[in-house]
Amino acid sequence: MYLEWKRLQRTGLRRLQEARIPLYERTELHRGYASHVVPGLFQTPAYAAALLSSISRFHGTPNDAEEAVDARMARARVLHEGTHRFALLVEESVLRYQVGNSEAMAGQLGHLLSIMSLPSVSLGIIPFTTRERSMWTLETFDIFDDRRVHVELLTAQVTLTAPGEVGMYVKAWADLKELAAYGPDARVLVTAALDAVR
Repeated sequence: MYLEWKRLQRTGLRRLQEARIPLYERTELHRGYASHVVPGLFQTPAYAAALLSSISRFHGTPNDAEEAVDARMARARVLHEGTHRFALLVEESVLRYQVGNSEAMAGQLGHLLSIMSLPSVSLGIIPFTTRERSMWTLETFDIFDDRRVHVELLTAQVTLTAPGEVGMYVKAWADLKELAAYGPDARVLVTAALDAVR
């Protein structure tokens, strides 16, 4: 299903954030890939406020960023509740693209370092220095229990449920996973980005 953001956001961003909470609450395994911004579940309020305000301004939707941030933070409770598992991949560039001011970005990177220690979270970072990439950079996507994929485009969200299409994103995610750094190696990349923003 292809839904334009202007339709999804016509009353602002808060309702869209709230509408997604049940999906996140019932998902046991959430895998995702982000090539441009920190995944929503891992965002701090300051980073989310800067990003959501930019989105609202760009799309010309009612600016309810403060309420949308509250809803996004409420959704992030799933990181600490139940038996959910989160395996997210980000390109190293995500750590370097400054969203908000330097203070917001530094806070976001520090938050990533703490999120990485949660037992339910696996955060892989695909370094700039990866040679001979077997998988090219893709659009942001999220896989929910191998049953549903959300793909984020500039103008729309695409929801895929056909097994063949979901399977292609699962395969792409698995290929991207092989390129990522984890644990101490990933922490080095986040720390370097944090040092650069200070």
